Amino acid sequence: MSKILSIIVLICFAKLSAGDVTGKISFAGVAPKPVLIRMDADKVCKGSHSSQIVSEEVVVNSNKTLKNVFVYVKSGLTQKFTAPSTSVILDQKGCEYSPHVFGIQVGQELLVTNSDATLHNVHGLGKKNPQFNTAQPLKGMKLKKKFDKSEVMMKLKCEVHNWMNTYAGVVDNPFFDVSDANGSFSLKNVPAGTYTIEAWHEKFGVKEIKVTVTDKGTTADFAF
Repeated sequence: MSKILSIIVLICFAKLSAGDVTGKISFAGVAPKPVLIRMDADKVCKGSHSSQIVSEEVVVNSNKTLKNVFVYVKSGLTQKFTAPSTSVILDQKGCEYSPHVFGIQVGQELLVTNSDATLHNVHGLGKKNPQFNTAQPLKGMKLKKKFDKSEVMMKLKCEVHNWMNTYAGVVDNPFFDVSDANGSFSLKNVPAGTYTIEAWHEKFGVKEIKVTVTDKGTTADFAF
């Protein structure tokens, strides 16, 4: 009985000794003018959209926050984390990468799919992980990749359509997120402790904040 009680106590303690890190990415200044993307060179790409497409390099939300900022626990963790068995899906649809910014754990599978009836060529420009350059000429084709080293950030681009690019945050822990259309992010169930949280933006660079996480959670707001 005492052994069972000990296990229950440990489980309860584990649940209590973790919290969420939540925050927003604010933007100060005048929002850059949207950069229009011209897809005229490929009829399939152009025909996939009924309105003009703009670059996602800088997306300032209506509440003066930034979308597509990668936020993660950069340092302070002592545990080792097993990669999830589920895949992260990167789709090529309408001659755009979706999502534009994403996170993936070391050792987790990346599944790159082609939802377009046109040729795409996926080029992974890893600096710490091996580069790859793979053609996907047919709709429905899939490419599977895994990365062995942390790398923030790894750029992937299409060698056929020069406007297509995406960024992967490859990290060795599950505590990461990408800011949404409200500029918000949430790192779920971070173990209690003190950490460096980093926010990365494609154009504006990186910011760091030190936080102490308790079972009540904490906030980490960034400003660019």
